[in-house]
Amino acid sequence: MSGAHQVSALVIGAGFGGIGVAIELRRHGFGDITILEKAQDLGGVWRENTYPGAACDVPSPLYSYSFGPKPDWPQRYSGQAAIHDYLRGVARRHDLLDRIEFGVEVTSAAFDEKTGRWTVHTADGADRTADVLISAVGQLSRPQLPDIPGVHSFSGQAFHSALWDHTIDLTGKRVACIGTGASAIQYVPQIQPQVGHLTLFQRTAAWVLPKFDTDYSPVQHKLFARIPGMLLLERLGWWLTAEVSSLGLVELPIISRLVARMAERNLRKNVDDPELRAKLTPDYPIACKRTLFSSDYYPALTQPNVEVTTAAVTEITPQGVRTGDGTEHDADVIIYGTGFKGTEFLWPMRISGRGGRELAEAWSDGAHAYYGMTVPDFPNFFMVYGPNTNLGVGSIIYMIETQSRHIRQALQLLAKKPGHVLEVRAETERAFNDALQTRLDRTPWNFCSSWYRNAAGKITNNWPGTVTSYRRRVRKLEPQDYRLTPAA
Repeated sequence: MSGAHQVSALVIGAGFGGIGVAIELRRHGFGDITILEKAQDLGGVWRENTYPGAACDVPSPLYSYSFGPKPDWPQRYSGQAAIHDYLRGVARRHDLLDRIEFGVEVTSAAFDEKTGRWTVHTADGADRTADVLISAVGQLSRPQLPDIPGVHSFSGQAFHSALWDHTIDLTGKRVACIGTGASAIQYVPQIQPQVGHLTLFQRTAAWVLPKFDTDYSPVQHKLFARIPGMLLLERLGWWLTAEVSSLGLVELPIISRLVARMAERNLRKNVDDPELRAKLTPDYPIACKRTLFSSDYYPALTQPNVEVTTAAVTEITPQGVRTGDGTEHDADVIIYGTGFKGTEFLWPMRISGRGGRELAEAWSDGAHAYYGMTVPDFPNFFMVYGPNTNLGVGSIIYMIETQSRHIRQALQLLAKKPGHVLEVRAETERAFNDALQTRLDRTPWNFCSSWYRNAAGKITNNWPGTVTSYRRRVRKLEPQDYRLTPAA
């Protein structure tokens, strides 16, 4: 389009979000796009998380770009390596690799009101400028270690599951696993046959549904590749399943009750011991925390070399883990499956907008943004997978594509008005977030603590509806929601 190349953009992060928005912009004529990636490879969480059994809990035909279908996924729920290779392939096919600056960590960014441009400061001491700044750092990029006394006193080997140490041989070792979230449910069954003894420290039992996984056969690969629409039909089926399930969050609670019964049946089927089954029974409504999918987690916990303890961890000692009942559990290796700092959006980067106002100050009571993408007083600044755009059910790739299209429309508007800046109106963003929080009050996420909520209890991560409703609302950028003003 005419004038589009006058708008330059810096994208922070080369995961699904950064790659997706860059492709969308380039497909519509924006050529001055640079992606800054702190690591030496693209991939985001699929580069970082290499623990045994790492895989997506969304079916691969749905967990992929609509413009980049892959007919030869190895499994329905493909693993980390396959997803990482897929993203590399997409970036290569769209000629993005030469647009990525690897090993460049952004430390801060500031908006210059005189020029209407952003200046980005990086750890290498260099400065980069652009008309538009787009953050695509995600919500689950910073591992979180638990605040347990003595965490650094352990004399054995210890690591976070997102920083898996593959040099450590677990064969025959006494392994303490702290945490029972989405990562632990995948790596525990993988390491259980290998270790001498595994102690699983569970603070909260998870709702676990069976994972209807399967290997795609060569015949299926050929059918997906050669029969028009067959792969799209597979994608559509899983998309509809997710959309219907997400209605259980607010509109149709009967769906949540049906899903809870499936999870309860899964537990009864796989765990005969009543004492262990009681430990593994959640005491909060389904969907309050992330619902997990696994067909081998419960069977692994029933094995003779596994102990599940629900006593609170009070201290890490040189020999192992001490719990509130006074028991010291000896260990050779401690694995922390304790999740990520999901509510600390963009931290530790410092983002400064109009008048030097910092984003951390604007978010002092919790992160918020207009449909997760824009914040008042931060012109020409956009986010992919920002506040309240995570999903309880469904594929985040769908959300990323929707946000990328909205951001592309914003750049098209800027391309028609050289020398102008665009920012969401404060009253528009405030009205949106007031309505959003009212709707979030009706969701199950209010009834337990989770990474969806910040320290004050505000839900800052999740979208309380279907992906269809989100796309319908942001499909077209409405100019009246924004201020388009000349740079000073």
